[in-house]
Amino acid sequence: MAAILGLAPAGVWSGSGQPMEPQRGPPANGTAARASSQWEGSAGRTQGAAAECRAHSMSGSSSRDGATDPGPLGRRRTWAELLVGRARRQKPGAERGQQIRAAAVQLLRRHLNLDQLLLEVRGPARAADGCVPAGRRVEGSRSVMTGEEPSGCRFQVGGPLPAKLRPSAWPDLGSDRGDPRTLIGSALQDQALRLGIPVAVLASQTVASGIVQVCRAHAEPSHRVLLDPEQRKKLSSLLEITGHLLEHSMFSRLSFCQELWKAQDALLLEAVWRLHKQNVVTLQELLESHEDTRAVVAWLFRNLRCLCEQSEESGPHSDIAGAMLSDVVQMLVLRGFQKSSGPGRNAEAERVPQIAVAVLRRMLLFALGALADGVQEESSAHKAARCWFGGFSGHTLRSIISTDSPKRFFRHTLTQILTHQPVLKVSDAVRMQREWSFARTHPLLTGLYRRLFVLLSPEELVGHLQDVLETHEVNWQHVLSCVSTVVVCLPGAQPLVTGWAARLLARAFESFDLDSMVTVFLVVRQAALEGPAVFPPYADWFQASFGGSRGPHCGSKKALVFLFKFLSDLVPFESPRYLQVHILHPPLVPSKYRSLLTDYISLAKTRLADLKVSMENMGLYEDLSSAGDVVEPHSQASQDVEKAIQVFEHTGRIPVAVMEASIFRRSYYVSHFLSALLTPRVLPSAPDSRAAFIESLRRADKIPPSLYSTYRRACSTAAREKPAGAALGTEVDPSCAEDSLALLTAALGELRAAMADPAQHDALSAQVAVVAERLGAALGLCEDGGSSEVSEIRLSVLAPRLGQWEQQVVDLLLTSFCQSLMVASSFAPPDRQGSWAARFVMATCARTLLPAVLSRLCQLLRHQGPGLQASQVLGLAALATHLGRSPSALPKVHVGPPAPAGSLSVPEFLGSLLTCESRGSALLCLRFCTAAISYALCKFSSQSCDAWHSCLSPGLIKKFQFVVLRLLSEARGPFSSEDPAHLPWQPSCLLPADWQRAALCLWRQGAFQDLVKEEAFRLTYRDWVRLELEVRPEVDSLSDTERRDFHQWAIREHYLPTPSAAGGCDGDLEMACTILVNGLMDFCQSSRSYDHSENPDLVLGGYTGNRDIFSRLQEMAADLEQGPATPRGRTASQGHVLFQVFRSRLRALEGGQDLASRLQRQQELLLCKRILLGLPASVLVGSPRGEPPATPDCTEFFQLVNSELRNSSCGGALTHDITAHFFRGLLHACSRSRDPSLAADLALTACQTECPLVLASALLWWPRLEPELHCQWRRFQIPLPRELQRLREAWQFASNFLSPDTEPPDTVLPAGGPAWVFAAALHFAIQRAGQASPRRGLERLRGPPEELLLVLLFLSSLGLLSSRLTPQAAGCPAALDVCAEVLGCLEKRKLSWLPLFQLTDTATGLGRILLLLAPDQHIRLLPVAFYSLLSCWDEDALIQDAAFLHVAVDMYLKLLRLFVAGETGALSTSARRSQELQDQGDPVGLVTRARLFLLRSAPQCPTQSFSHMPELLASHGGCDPELSAALLSRRQATPDAGPTQGPRLF
Repeated sequence: MAAILGLAPAGVWSGSGQPMEPQRGPPANGTAARASSQWEGSAGRTQGAAAECRAHSMSGSSSRDGATDPGPLGRRRTWAELLVGRARRQKPGAERGQQIRAAAVQLLRRHLNLDQLLLEVRGPARAADGCVPAGRRVEGSRSVMTGEEPSGCRFQVGGPLPAKLRPSAWPDLGSDRGDPRTLIGSALQDQALRLGIPVAVLASQTVASGIVQVCRAHAEPSHRVLLDPEQRKKLSSLLEITGHLLEHSMFSRLSFCQELWKAQDALLLEAVWRLHKQNVVTLQELLESHEDTRAVVAWLFRNLRCLCEQSEESGPHSDIAGAMLSDVVQMLVLRGFQKSSGPGRNAEAERVPQIAVAVLRRMLLFALGALADGVQEESSAHKAARCWFGGFSGHTLRSIISTDSPKRFFRHTLTQILTHQPVLKVSDAVRMQREWSFARTHPLLTGLYRRLFVLLSPEELVGHLQDVLETHEVNWQHVLSCVSTVVVCLPGAQPLVTGWAARLLARAFESFDLDSMVTVFLVVRQAALEGPAVFPPYADWFQASFGGSRGPHCGSKKALVFLFKFLSDLVPFESPRYLQVHILHPPLVPSKYRSLLTDYISLAKTRLADLKVSMENMGLYEDLSSAGDVVEPHSQASQDVEKAIQVFEHTGRIPVAVMEASIFRRSYYVSHFLSALLTPRVLPSAPDSRAAFIESLRRADKIPPSLYSTYRRACSTAAREKPAGAALGTEVDPSCAEDSLALLTAALGELRAAMADPAQHDALSAQVAVVAERLGAALGLCEDGGSSEVSEIRLSVLAPRLGQWEQQVVDLLLTSFCQSLMVASSFAPPDRQGSWAARFVMATCARTLLPAVLSRLCQLLRHQGPGLQASQVLGLAALATHLGRSPSALPKVHVGPPAPAGSLSVPEFLGSLLTCESRGSALLCLRFCTAAISYALCKFSSQSCDAWHSCLSPGLIKKFQFVVLRLLSEARGPFSSEDPAHLPWQPSCLLPADWQRAALCLWRQGAFQDLVKEEAFRLTYRDWVRLELEVRPEVDSLSDTERRDFHQWAIREHYLPTPSAAGGCDGDLEMACTILVNGLMDFCQSSRSYDHSENPDLVLGGYTGNRDIFSRLQEMAADLEQGPATPRGRTASQGHVLFQVFRSRLRALEGGQDLASRLQRQQELLLCKRILLGLPASVLVGSPRGEPPATPDCTEFFQLVNSELRNSSCGGALTHDITAHFFRGLLHACSRSRDPSLAADLALTACQTECPLVLASALLWWPRLEPELHCQWRRFQIPLPRELQRLREAWQFASNFLSPDTEPPDTVLPAGGPAWVFAAALHFAIQRAGQASPRRGLERLRGPPEELLLVLLFLSSLGLLSSRLTPQAAGCPAALDVCAEVLGCLEKRKLSWLPLFQLTDTATGLGRILLLLAPDQHIRLLPVAFYSLLSCWDEDALIQDAAFLHVAVDMYLKLLRLFVAGETGALSTSARRSQELQDQGDPVGLVTRARLFLLRSAPQCPTQSFSHMPELLASHGGCDPELSAALLSRRQATPDAGPTQGPRLF
C-alpha cells in the first residue's frame, strides 16, 4: 500500500523528489538491510494507519459477517463504525506509529501487484467523491494486493480517501506524494531490489505485460489491428508512465521488445504504432529485436493486410488507420531502400532492410494476386488491395520524398509488377493484348502505375521498361498494360516510345534478335490500341517502317527472310486486323525476292479465310489500327456510308476511298456499299447531303442505271405508303443511342467528380481515355487511323449544318468541358491544372468529331454568341486555346461566306467567327478574347513565347485590341503596367461591367503588352481599318458622335503620328489615305463576293459596312487638296495618291486570261470608279501649277481612262457619271487659275490627242452635260471657253446632219476643229436616230470629208462589233447598214479605207487617236468587222487595189487565230441569243466565207499583191496550209513581179 498511502522509500527518492541511481544486479545483504531499515523508519510516521489498513484488508469477510450477525447488544456494528471507534480509543504515539508503519510495509511487500498497479494509475476520477454508484464496475478497481474487488464503499486509486486516511493528514510525506509516476517508480525500484534484478528490466517486463493486457481486453474472434477507445485511454496512461521511466533511465528497450514478441499473437498493430509514435520503442527497433525474420515478416504482413482491410470500416478512426499505414510504409520504404553503406554492415543492420523488402513484396504480391483472381469490388481482399495501392501516393511518402528511397522503391515495385507470375507466352500476348488496353485494365492497376510514374521521368520510365524486358521473364499482361498507361498518362511519352521501338527494330535486324522483334511489335501494337490521339496507328507505323526502301529489312536477303519468318510465325495467333494491315500495306520487297511476300500473303489470306474474314468485303473506313472484331459486311457498309456522306459534306467532293472502291473493289462497292447507300426512303423536298452524294455518284457514272432506277421507284413507293409526318432518312436506334449516350454522360460525370477531388488529379488522364472510348461507342465508329480522317473541312459560316445526334454528343462534350474547367479553376489556376484539358480536347474534339465541333462552335459563336453564359464563354475560350496548340496536326478549314477566301487553320477559323459588327457581337468578342488570352497567358506563363504563338491566333489578339480601344476609352490613354501575376481568369459568372474590368486588367498586363509589341500580334492601322469597316452603324454600340470621335482619335491621334514600324503612318497623311483606300476596296470586294451581291455600291452605297469610314476618306482627300503644292515625298508628276493606289491594284490583277480573272479585274475597276465618284471632283483634275499659261493636271485621269476605263466603255464612250465628274473637276481647277478660259482650252486641247475618249463621251452626253456646264461657268461671268463651244458646234452639226427639216444644198464642216470630233458627234447622232439612214446627209457633205468619213467608218465598225458582242445594244442590221453607206461613200470618192484595219501600237496622228477611242477587245476583233463587211464591198474594185490582198490575208489569218484562241466565243454566245445574228452566221461561218473569198479572189489579184506574201504567211506560223500553198503557188507563177506599194497607213 506504499503507492496508495504516499510512502516513498527514503533510500530511493530524496527529499527533493529527484531519483537516485538505480541499483544494478542483486543487492548485497547489507544493502537490503539498509533498505529495510529505511522502509521501517519511514513507517514509524504512519501513526496507526496500518491498523486501519489491516482492518480494510480483512473487510472482505468480516464486514459481511458483522453486518449480518447481531452482537450482544442486539446489533453488530459495521466495519467503518468499528474502525472509527478504534481510531478514537487508541491514542497515537511515536511507538505506535512505528509499529503501524512496519506492518504496512510488510503488507505491501506481500501483496504488491505491479501489473495491476500500472493499469490502475489513470489520474483523477470523474466522480466528485470518488465513489462509484452501486451496480457499476470500475475498470482497474481490483486490489493491488489481493486482486479481489473490495466491498462496501469502493474508491478509485488516486481518488479522494476518507479524511483520516488522506495523505494530507499524515506528517512529513514530502512533495512527491501526489505524482502517480513517482509512486510507480518507487514501487518498481523496491520490487527490483527485493527480486535482485535491474529496475529497467523489471520496468520493461511490467510495461510489456500491461500492454499485452490492454491488447487482450475486449478481444474479438476476428483479427484486429485497431484499439477501441477504452484501450486507447489505458494505453495512453501506460505510455505516459513509460515515458517517465525512459526519462529517468529506468526502462530497457531491448528487454521490452523481447517481452512483447513473447505475446506477438495478442499484440495489436496500433499499440506497436503508438509505441513508435511516442518514441518508446521504434518499429525498426522492434523488428530488429526478433531473432526469427520469417516470423516477423509474417506478423507484420498479417497486420498490414488486416489494417488495409479494416481501414475503410474504421469509421471515425479512419484517420488513425491512415496515419498508421503512412508511418509503417514510410519506415519500410526508408529502411528497405536506403542507400547501402558498404560491405562493412553486420547481419543485424541488414535484418531490417530484408524484413522491409519482404513485407512490401508480400503485400504487393497479395494485392496483385487479388486483382488476378478477379475478387469482388466490396470484398475484403479488394479493399485491402485498394488501400495498399493508395499508400503509394506522394501524400503517404511526403516526409521522405527528399530522399532517394521512394524512387528506388518505385523502380523496384515496377519491376516486381512487370515480372509477377510470368506464365503468359508471346503467343498469348499476341492473341490477347487488345484486352489489356488502358480502358480495359483494372482501375487499381492503372492507378498504381500512375502513382509509380510520379517520381520517374518519361525517359527513366521507358529506359526501365527496356531494362526489365532485356533482363527478366515478364508478365506480358502487366508489361503491355503498363505501356498503355505510359502513352495515355504521360504527355511526352509518344516520341520516347517511338524512339524505343526504332532502337529495338534496328537491334532486331542487326543481330536478328527474335526477342527484340517480339517486343517492338507488341509495344507498338499496344500503344496504337490507345488511339491516334496518343500514338500513331499501327498501319501507319508498319508502312513507315517496312514500306520504303530505307527500311531495316532491305539490307539483305537474310533480313527479308527474318522478317517474313517472324510474320509467318505470328499468323496463327494474329488478329484479322493486323493481317489486313500486312496485306494492304505490305513491306517493300525487291522483285527478285517477291516470292517471300507472295508466300506470306497467301498464308495470311488462308488464315483470314479460316477466320471467315474476306478481304473483298472489307469496309472502306475500317480501322486497321485496332485489333477489334471484324464486323459483318452489311454493318460495316452502313458505317462506310455515313462516313462517306460526312466527308462529302465537308469537302464537296466524292471521297477518294469511294472512288477507289468503285474501281478496285467492285464487288464490295456494288453489293454492300451501294445497297446500304440506296436504301429506299422518303426523299426530302430539299436535297440533303445523302441525296446530293447519290446524285454526284450518278453523274460520275458510279451507280448502275438499273440500280438507280430501282432506287427511285422504291423511294416513290415509300413516299406513297409512308404516313405523313414520318421522319425522313435513317434514324439511330433509340435504345442503343440512349445507352451509349448514358455511358458517355457517366464517364464525363466521373471526370468532373475527379476534378473536384484533389486526391484524384493523377487519375484525370486515365478518365479522359475512358471518355474517349465511350465517345467512340456513342458515335458508332471506331477511332479511325490517319488514312480515314478528314483531310480538309468545308463549312458554311452563314448556315452551318449539324446532325441531331452529332449535336447532342457535341453539346454534351462542350458542356462537360466547360463544367470541368470551372471545377478545376475553383481549386487551382490553369497553370497548375495539369494536362487534362489538352488531352480532353485532343482525344474528343480534335479527331473524327472535329467537323461537328467546329460546326457547333460556329453556331454558338457566330449566331448565338450574345446568349452564352459566362461559364460557357470561359470554357469555349479555353477549348479554342487548346485546339490551337497543334494547328499543323489538324486539317485546314475551307469556309463559305463571309469568312476570308481560301483555307484557314483551326485557330484562324475560330478567330474569324468573332465579329464586331453589332453591340452584342462586340461584347461577345470582348468576353471571348479576354477569356482566351487570359487562359493562355496563365496556362503557358512558364513556357516560351512560342507556346503563346501556337495557341493564340493573331486575328484574335488583334480583335481584342480593336474592341478594347473601341469600347473602353480608358484604354486609349497611357497607363502603368500592373503585376503580371494577377491575370483576370475568373471562373465565376461575370457581369458586363466585370468583363470590362477584366479586359482592362488584361490590357494593362506587362505580359500582354509585350505580346502585342511583336509584329504578328500588333494591331496596325491596316488591321484597324479592316475591322472598323465591318461595323454596322445602325446596330453599333457607339452613337454617331462617339463613333466620329473614335475615328478621329484612331486616325489623327493614334495611327497617323505612330511610326510605320509600330503599325502607324509615320505622320504621312498620304500613307494613311493609301491604307484606307486599300482597306476599303478589299472590304468591298470581299463583302460583295461573300454576300453574293451584284450591287457595285455595296459599301459606298451604304447598306452594309461602315459608311463613316468613307467620310473619313473624303476628309483626308480634302486635306490633301489643301496641302502644299507638291506633297512631301512625291514629285509633281506622280499625281494624286489615289491614282497610284488604283494603278498598283489593277497592275496586280494583270495576266489572268481566264474569265474569273477578267471579271475580278473589271470589278476592281468599277470599284475604283465608284470611289472616284464619291470623292471631290478636284481629285480627278489637279489645279494648275506654276506661272500661266498653266494647264490643269489631268495626266493621272487620262492615264486611267486610256489604260483601264477605255476597255470597259460601252458604245465607244465613258459613262455619264464619270464624264460629268471630270468636267466638274476641270471647272474647279479652272476656278483656281488666273485665266479660267485659257486653262479650260489648254486642258481640252490636250484631251484631243492624249485622251480623245473623254471628248467623245462629252459629245455622247452633251444634252445632259451642257446645262450643268453652263450653270457652273456662270460664276466666272465670261463666255464659254472656245473648246467647249466647239463641242457644242460638233453636236449641233451632227444634229443638223440628220435632221429631216434642214435641207441645205450642201453640208460643210465647221472650221477650226478636228474632223474626228465631228465624226464622233455624227456617229452618236446616227446611233440616236436609230433606223434613219445617213445616206442623204453623206451625199450633201462638202469640203474635205476624207478624215471624217474614215473615222465614221471606224466608229461604225466598232458599233457593229458592239452589236455582235451585246445584242441589246444598237441593232446589228442598222450598224451594218451604216457601215455600208459610209463604205459606199468612200468608194465613190475613191478613198482607201484599208488602213483602218492595219492600225498598230506605233501609229501616230489620227491612227493613235482611233486606237484610244476603241477598247482593246474591239481592236483585236477588227478582222470580224472586216469580213462582216464582205457583202458591202465592191469586189472588182478592191481586187484591183494592190494593197487589198495583203490586208485581206492578214485579216483572215488574225481571224483564224482569234477563232483558235476562243476569243470569238462571245460572238457565238451573242449569235445564239439573237435570231438576227444567227441569220448572218456564227464565227465558223464567217471564217468559212472569208477563206472561200480569198481562194476565189486570189487568182484575180494583180501580181504586185504577192510581193510580201511569204513574210506575211511566215509571221502567222502557217495557220492555213492550204491557203498558204495557194498563195505561194500564185506568187511563184509570177516570178518577175516588181515591188508593190503596201497599204497607206496613217
